[in-house]
Amino acid sequence: MIRIIKSKICQSEIKALCQAHFGTMIKFVVDVAQEIVALGGDMHADAEALLLENGSKQSDLWGGNLYPWNAPENRIDYISFINIRPMENNTGMDVQDESCRARISDILQTLVLRPEENMEPLD
Repeated sequence: MIRIIKSKICQSEIKALCQAHFGTMIKFVVDVAQEIVALGGDMHADAEALLLENGSKQSDLWGGNLYPWNAPENRIDYISFINIRPMENNTGMDVQDESCRARISDILQTLVLRPEENMEPLD
């Protein structure tokens, strides 16, 4: 299950995406130009492919993992194989540009989970 998110989702949707794959984590790919996110899937490449099929540009896509039950400052990691882009000065799996990380974080906070929101416990 992978969903393209264009407007704020509720906690029950976040829980369902977590439970469908990894339990307490969701893989994501953010389109920083369109300010949308693909959530879910077993691999970042699957979410990336879905966004590309729906008109996103490769250079705008960045992947990572969201841990909704963590404290806000520890909810996002910026690690994915799709982030390895030597031609764009991103030589590792981690998003290295701080301004890009900030854009990713802002988009996830707007569409998925705001810093002041705390996830309800898993059932």
